[in-house]
Amino acid sequence: MQIVKSVGVMSVAKIMALIYGCLGLIFAPLFLLIGLLGSLAGQQRTPFAGAFGVIFALLMPIFYGLMGFLMGAIGGALYNLFAKLVGGFELELEVKPDKLSAPYPIVPPANPNLSSSY
Repeated sequence: MQIVKSVGVMSVAKIMALIYGCLGLIFAPLFLLIGLLGSLAGQQRTPFAGAFGVIFALLMPIFYGLMGFLMGAIGGALYNLFAKLVGGFELELEVKPDKLSAPYPIVPPANPNLSSSY
């Protein structure tokens, strides 16, 4: 077993920012649709009814990305704190053999100064 004792807080924060930013891109069309339906459903046709959905959909990936960065930084720092107290994640890793490696270890000669003559 391998144990992850510490994580790079900034690396976790950057990865989480990208993941949450992508989630914001996924949910943005839903908010565009809701904004469009809201502007069409009202009895008073105000020009700003659909604008809210469009603005929110455009800002959503940025907002989600910032929140992902913040939550990733807090989560990484908390992981490092708790890993010191109770231990980290236990991982079981498997080493795959390299296709280019020899099937048996190559052993160097015992004394490189001796040359073999046949």
